[in-house]
Formats: sequence, C-alpha cells, structure tokens
Amino acid sequence: MMTNLFSIFEPSSSIFSLSLNWSSTFLGIIFLPWFFWASSSRWLFLWMKTYHLLNKEFKTILGPSNMGISFIFVSLFSYILFNNLLGLTPYTFTSSSHLSMTLTLALPLWVSFILFGWINHTQHMFEHLVPQGTPGVLMPFMVLIETTSNIIRPGTLAIRLAANMIAGHLLLTLLGNTGPFLPNSLITILIFSQILLLLLEAAVAIIQSYVFAILSTLYASEVN
Repeated sequence: MMTNLFSIFEPSSSIFSLSLNWSSTFLGIIFLPWFFWASSSRWLFLWMKTYHLLNKEFKTILGPSNMGISFIFVSLFSYILFNNLLGLTPYTFTSSSHLSMTLTLALPLWVSFILFGWINHTQHMFEHLVPQGTPGVLMPFMVLIETTSNIIRPGTLAIRLAANMIAGHLLLTLLGNTGPFLPNSLITILIFSQILLLLLEAAVAIIQSYVFAILSTLYASEVN
C-alpha cells in the first residue's frame, strides 16, 4: 500500500523477505539473447558506433596520457543509461533515482581522482586552488571557494542524476493518478500527454547518462 507519493521509489518490495527492487538493475542482462553478442546486427552496429564516438571524445578530453581510462567512462555511461532506460519500464524500480546508487558511483571516482592528483601532481593541484591572475588579497577566499567546489562535486553529480530521474517519474505518477477521476473526453488528452512525457523521459535518461560521464571525465582531466 502506497503511503505517500515518494514510496514508489522506496526499495521495499520483496518476496519471502528477499528485496527485489535492486534486482531490476540486472534484469536486462537476463533478457539479452546470446546471438546479440555472437553475430552482427543493426543494433550492435549502432551501439559500437556510439561506443567509439564516446571513447574518442573522452580520449580528447583526457589528453594523450589517458592510459585507457576513457573506457571506464564509456562503461559508466553504458551502465547509467541502461538503468535509466530500464526505469521507464512500467512497475520497475528505478535504481538511478536513489542517492544510494548515484553517490556510490560518484564518490569513489572523485576520491580516486583527488588521491591520484595530490599524490602524483601536488603542485598542479595547488595551482588549481588559485586561478591565474587572482589578486593577492583575494587568494585566501579563492582557495576556500575552490576547495568547497571540489568537495561538493560528488554530491552534485549524484543529486543531479537522482533528481532528474525522480522528477519525471513523479510527474508521470501524478498524471496517471488523475486518470480515474477525469471524464472520458479528457482521457485521450491524458494518454497523449503521458506518451509525450515518456518520450521526454527517454531523452532525459540519455542526456543525464552523458552528463554524468562527461563531467566525471572533466574532473579526471583536471588532475593530469
């Protein structure tokens, strides 16, 4: 029984005391046919083309010393995109709308970037705290601002993804709950608006996956 609007995003569904909500993250792998990987197809060609374009873009941002780390961000994009699109399936728990997942993705990346930068490029990291041309009087304030900006990065990454995914789902839920109370003349308009909103959510799922991956790549490029 739904006690409030946000309870649809709570991982509480279970069978025999086994939580099933988070298992939706891995459901798509079960339904992928084996020949999707064994033989060429238009979908596979489209995905490989996207894969190579993203890898090329991430390598350009990271520079010549990326050491193959661009594949990590392509995999990150694929993982988030898969979860975002899977969340559009009816009666499926959207794991990417929870901070427990998004922060788990963002925080280890940020910590690894910071540790790598301060251990291997200490002087370069200090230079980032004081932008070039900053007056001497403003240097303490700039250090404070830049330090705060760096600290909140994983939080902004996690909240941006979770908030964008949960906002559309809440709107779909609100519109869907008004259906039984609408006259028959407005049902068609409601269904049409739901379809348009679902298409918008699909676009948001792709865009947010790309934004998360590209921002993580930019953060990684700053410590090189």
